[in-house]
This record gives sequence, C-alpha cells and structure tokens, in this order.
Amino acid sequence: MTDLSPVKKILDEYQCKTNEDRSAALREIVQELALVGLSRTDFFSCAAFYGGTALRIFHGLERYSEDLDFSLLTPHASFSLNDYLPAIRDELASWGFEMTVEQKNKTAEGAVQSAFIKGGTLVHLVKIAAVDPPVSGVPPNSLLRVKLEIDTDPPDGARFETKYRLRPIPFAVRLYDPSSLFAGKVHAVLCRKWKDRVKGRDFFDYLWYLSNNIPLNLAHLEQRMRQSGHWEDVPLLEKNLRQLLQERFATVNYAKAKADAIPFVRDSRMVDLWSADFFIAVTKDRLKIANQV
Repeated sequence: MTDLSPVKKILDEYQCKTNEDRSAALREIVQELALVGLSRTDFFSCAAFYGGTALRIFHGLERYSEDLDFSLLTPHASFSLNDYLPAIRDELASWGFEMTVEQKNKTAEGAVQSAFIKGGTLVHLVKIAAVDPPVSGVPPNSLLRVKLEIDTDPPDGARFETKYRLRPIPFAVRLYDPSSLFAGKVHAVLCRKWKDRVKGRDFFDYLWYLSNNIPLNLAHLEQRMRQSGHWEDVPLLEKNLRQLLQERFATVNYAKAKADAIPFVRDSRMVDLWSADFFIAVTKDRLKIANQV
C-alpha cells in the first residue's frame, strides 16, 4: 500500500481552514507532481512552463490557478503531448493519487494540444487528509481536475530560465523568465476574448507584475500580438502599448472582473480598488519596459 504520509505532510503545510482550501491545496499538489513527472523525461529540453500556475509555484503569486500551461521552445508540428502523459500518471500513482491522465481529442485545427488530469476530490481528502466522511461542502462526485495545454507553434522573442523546487522532491523546470511571463499576461489582458465574461485573474496577475517591478518583454508581446492578429505593420512601441492598455482599462466591466477573481484569492479586499481610474493610474506610474524596438 502506498505511504500517503509525505502527501499529508505537504498538505498540512498549507494550513487549510476549510475543505475548499484543502481542495485547492490538493490541486496544487497534483500540479507539482505532474511537473515532477515531466521533469523525469526530456520534456523540459524542448518545452517551457508559463502562465498563472508557473507564477504561483515559482514566484509566489497570491492566488490559486487551475491549469498547467506550456510552450515549445521552437515550433514543432509533429510534437505529441500524449507521449508524456504516462510519466505524469505514474508519478501521481507513486504518491497515492488515483487519477486519470488523458489527452483531449482536438475538434479543430490549431497549435494547442490539451490533456486533463482527473480524480475524485472527496476520496483524496478522506484518504490523504484523514478527513472523516461525510465531508461538509464537498459533493461525493466532486472532481479534482487539472488541465494541461501546450502551444506547439510558439511566438518568437521569449526568454527562459531554469528553476528548482525541493518539494515534494528536488526537481528542475524550464520556464519563461518573468519579463516574458509578463508579456504573455499583457497579451491576455489586451486580447483574451471571453464573450461577455471578463477573466479577472488576468487583471490580478497584471497588478502582481507591476507591484514586483517586473519589466515587460515588449518584443515577445509584439510577436504574440502579431500571431493572434491583434497587431500589424509598424513595430509595437511603448507609446502604442500604453495607449492600448488605457483603452482596454476604460472598457472593462470591473464587477465581472472582481467576481471572476475573488474565488481564487484568499482576501477579497485585494480587488476593492479595481476601476478604470485605478488601473490607468498604476500603469502610468509602474509599468516598465525591458526592451525597446
């Protein structure tokens, strides 16, 4: 029988007060174990980790994140994410997690491949956290779900670094450097289309970069915007970017942005000041550019 005490020790370090906290912490443990599994392969010789989960795990972002986002270092149309899923499945099983790890069948042509890690939230809370059932607030059919995505046609201009973690065991991950991560987040702020919804988590992360004085990789942002069809012809200059951000912040529905962000942050007061005036002002004062055209 698998010894679950190492996982319980990690879970205890989160100092969870509610089962909602425990579920979020379990998800993050699964995310890190997936990274451990990938690190045992050659995955990070050809790919890099980025996105909100990368920011939380390696830079201390103060919100939970659901997905694992990766990008190849260079375009590779024949790359298969499916080749690496058994390593994730085996790693999770070795730590006592009964999870499925399956690639999503693509319904349309595109450069992004997806997979899902799934398992029962309740069964793992009972088994690992020693929480006696019934567990209030956790439905019996509740799923612990992590999505993996990889971009097989990455835009140019990103820079990378290697980071190390000691928990749950020592492992190494290649990820985007902070300036390139910031470029990806600004692209999401400007270009993400969610119909009538607003992904407030993007705006929360944007403020994190400003508050930590991370300069923006403008060259990489330009390539992302060109690839997605949001910028053409002339080079993207700092003055263009500032104008685009001001126009974007002036049109955001901040009530919807806050509603999206609050479930992922520990203190809802962190979004109290959100408004067009607030975002425009802090951008004017705090936005820095790492490289000019």
